[in-house]
Amino acid sequence: MNVNQSAPPVPPFGQPQPVYPGYHQSGYGGQPGSTAPPTSYGAYNGPVPGYQQTPPPGVSRAPPSSEAPPASTAQAPCGQAAYGQFGQGDVQNGPSSTVQMQRFPGSQPFGSVPLAPVVSQPAVLQPFGPPPTSAQVTAQLAGMQISGAVAPALPPVGLGYGPPTSLASASGSFPNSGLYGSYPQGQAPPLSQGQGHLGAQRSAPPQASSFTSPASGGPRMPSMTGPLLPGQGFGGPSVSQPNHVSSPPPQALPPGSQMTGPPGPPPPMHSSQQPGYQLQQNGSFGPARGPQPNYGSPYPGASTFGSQPGPPQPLPPKRLDPDAIPSPIQVIEDDRNNRGSEPFVTGVRGQVPPLVTTNFLVRDQGNASPRYIRCTSYNIPCTSDMAKQAQVPLAAVIKPLARLPPEEASPYVVDHGESGPLRCNRCKAYMCPFMQFIEGGRRFQCCFCSCINDVPPQYFQHLDHTGKRVDAYDRPELSLGSYEFLATVDYCKNNKFPSPPAFIFMIDVSYNAIRSGLVRLLCEELKSLLDFLPSLLDQISEMFADTRETETVFAPVIQAGMEALKAAECAGKLFLFHTSLPIAEAPGKLKNRDDRKLINTDKEKTLFQPQTGAYQTLAKECVAQGCCVDLFLFPNQYVDVATLSVVPQLTGGSVYKYACFQVENDQERFLSDLRRDVQKVVGFDAVMRVRTSTGIRAVDFFGAFYMSNTTDVELAGLDGDKTVTVEFKHDDRLNEESGALLQCALLYTSCAGQRRLRIHNLALNCCTQLADLYRNCETDTLINYMAKFAYRGVLNSPVKTVRDTLITQCAQILACYRKNCASPSSAGQLILPECMKLLPVYLNCVLKSDVLQPGAEVTTDDRAYVRQLVTSMDVAETNVFFYPRLLPLTKSPIESATEPPAVRASEERLSNGDIYLLENGLNLFLWVGASVQQGVVQSLFSVSSFSQITSGLSVLPVLDNPLSKKVRGLIDSLRAQRSRYMKLIVVKQEDKLEMLFKHFLVEDKSLSGGASYVDFLCHMHKEIRQLLS
Repeated sequence: MNVNQSAPPVPPFGQPQPVYPGYHQSGYGGQPGSTAPPTSYGAYNGPVPGYQQTPPPGVSRAPPSSEAPPASTAQAPCGQAAYGQFGQGDVQNGPSSTVQMQRFPGSQPFGSVPLAPVVSQPAVLQPFGPPPTSAQVTAQLAGMQISGAVAPALPPVGLGYGPPTSLASASGSFPNSGLYGSYPQGQAPPLSQGQGHLGAQRSAPPQASSFTSPASGGPRMPSMTGPLLPGQGFGGPSVSQPNHVSSPPPQALPPGSQMTGPPGPPPPMHSSQQPGYQLQQNGSFGPARGPQPNYGSPYPGASTFGSQPGPPQPLPPKRLDPDAIPSPIQVIEDDRNNRGSEPFVTGVRGQVPPLVTTNFLVRDQGNASPRYIRCTSYNIPCTSDMAKQAQVPLAAVIKPLARLPPEEASPYVVDHGESGPLRCNRCKAYMCPFMQFIEGGRRFQCCFCSCINDVPPQYFQHLDHTGKRVDAYDRPELSLGSYEFLATVDYCKNNKFPSPPAFIFMIDVSYNAIRSGLVRLLCEELKSLLDFLPSLLDQISEMFADTRETETVFAPVIQAGMEALKAAECAGKLFLFHTSLPIAEAPGKLKNRDDRKLINTDKEKTLFQPQTGAYQTLAKECVAQGCCVDLFLFPNQYVDVATLSVVPQLTGGSVYKYACFQVENDQERFLSDLRRDVQKVVGFDAVMRVRTSTGIRAVDFFGAFYMSNTTDVELAGLDGDKTVTVEFKHDDRLNEESGALLQCALLYTSCAGQRRLRIHNLALNCCTQLADLYRNCETDTLINYMAKFAYRGVLNSPVKTVRDTLITQCAQILACYRKNCASPSSAGQLILPECMKLLPVYLNCVLKSDVLQPGAEVTTDDRAYVRQLVTSMDVAETNVFFYPRLLPLTKSPIESATEPPAVRASEERLSNGDIYLLENGLNLFLWVGASVQQGVVQSLFSVSSFSQITSGLSVLPVLDNPLSKKVRGLIDSLRAQRSRYMKLIVVKQEDKLEMLFKHFLVEDKSLSGGASYVDFLCHMHKEIRQLLS
């Protein structure tokens, strides 16, 4: 059978079998929109300085503070989603804000420099559909005349395959941004100790020049030779073009642009090898200039970096539109427009699916739906040498029990009776559409190991003239990518069919649990969830009402639950509700080992490791019994999440955390999570194995599971939200013609006690050209894998080492593309593969996340909680978690039923006359600008002015007006899309909670020292050039 051939329409299997009724697939994002205004960026290293804001005319602002507020002000009050500091996620394009805020970094030793324009690029669909119609080049630096210098023409675009994203070249320059500015030859960049900056203490580039001072007394930067320094710009057209399209002629200065000096050549550089502008600071492209009007030097006597000789200029030059660098919003919007309307048909090998942020339907015609399996690349290198050269990880994120939208049928269940499912005798792969029937249908050749097998008499069928079985479209296992087999008794423990699984609820009744109202609330809820329970639930809170017991135990509780399941001879789940560090004398006793002084030291990794091996041993026993543990934590202080989460993590369970739990504030969130958790479809006592065709093999696994050998993933429980991420390596050469195959087989017990096998198959292409690899990668899946790889790395390596490893790998991936796939062009250009152009912005979000670069307000428990949470996330969840969605609420028509278009996650996109929703899958903020219209305030909050809005409010009043209904409906819609309930926090502009909200504006510099998007792009360019040189 040729796996490349398209399959005929979906077979007439009859009605789908009600395997998992009641699924509801959440929406996959909102709607497209427009662009947003420019941004001004701070230096790369160190905490974000305080800044002065110049309000635009007619906008009143509270007097700004001259320094950054203390970190403690950013903490959410107790009971306000104490894990409220984490996030980042999926987005769309949004309208421009009407107000542009200018930010001046007061602590920088150099004058602030504005941004200048770069090239914006529409995303290109690859490799599906017709190519883009014509080469479009938007406003480019090539045509802008700034400081009297005419920029050189752009070099030719990259090769016709995968048109590269190219950013403006030496015609404009990136800033000298803090840590990544120039430094004397042979000397490493200065490191601010204790902050763990990106690339801190990395080796200096081979050619770095020291500064000399021009006439004005400010240093003048070297010319752009050797590896890229952050001041150097990116160039080239940024749109899909045919090969060898010439650049457009230089354009005149746009209306309103200011010339900042007399016409003439650029100022002299230290090296004559390459013309260009001076390096600059603060995220600007284009020539350097002195300080902005009305701003003095950052401190008395400081020389102004990059200032030009001559009198001060009356007006600043035109700033760069940050939308010219690759925008997540635009990429998401383009994919929705291009691929959201047609079903994704899986009949062709190696197709890259639509993005996870696109709402689309899947038609299974022989390969598993991307809801079940997503890969980092759908075209993998034929040889290990080629894979090592590219450094692109080959991995699949597998979600075996994923929930499907109502329009898609659940996998068909196939019953082969007592003989059971047909398998290869040698490699034990299950029958699938890629098996080749031969000798008239009497034998079949395994597509995984090439073994020839006899077809049992009861399974025999004749072949048609193409060599296909005539019943192929009557059998799910011969025509679909995903299906289930009913397992025979041979697949059951002790050769005995299992009993239906049991649920056991284990409630902490210590003083803290009783006092907070948790026990009473929980018992009331369980009565409604499990109406057949005896009246014991009515008595529990009264029985322990007068308790003064504050010490708790933990491990013995799990042990008791597991023994109960063992006695009942069934698998099941423990729901464990716990409030405090288990310090009572008992097995698994823990001590308080929280120590923030270990952060940024070699011992930081111990904060993520369990403090005793007892819980691993207990988890192993639970897995053997099929006992899955879900843990609900209600801590008021440190509880050692790193240790307590070991059993849930290794048994395939979940951890929920409600810090400083208060019934009135947290009741809705907790009960919603509990209901959903109890009602989840779960596979119990499960074993998963991933088989591959000859040439590659599964070598590494990430997720919430246990492994007693190198091939079998053991899960006491697996629900529809959990993923297992698998990395593959070559063990032989692959063949371009036959491609590569994956088969994921999950053996599990359903909630009804039925033993089943769920099979997912996927065929990938193989390539001998690196260009084909880079054209078929998926950045969202790549980031999911890299985040999990890094989050596991912190268990054994210093955090700084983990961060540096990520940066190096990303630089190697992009440098390999530049060297082998892009057409020759100026070394000052950064050229990114089309489908990886968001890799830098997303990777920077991972590097700035609280696990890898915590702020002062982030607790050790928060970091451990997020680390284990991300380990099992699917691609859609990591997408919105690392790059949050920011939705302006008053821009779109009130009567519109669709989600408003998103804007980029940056403070510069916020207008103080608007209201915004920000969500990242765990947190939900409603940000209210100080100048929002009184009518809007009245309609949403039922108060007459901004000052009367309660900051930190978690519930909007139910009001009978169109705006209130729309906003509350949107909040409900966002919550329905996520696997956990997102508690709302209302944040007022200039309020202390705003620091918490700004933590999620991931394109900006972070308080903990994380780089802005622009600065990180500079640094990546420098790293790439260093590798290429």
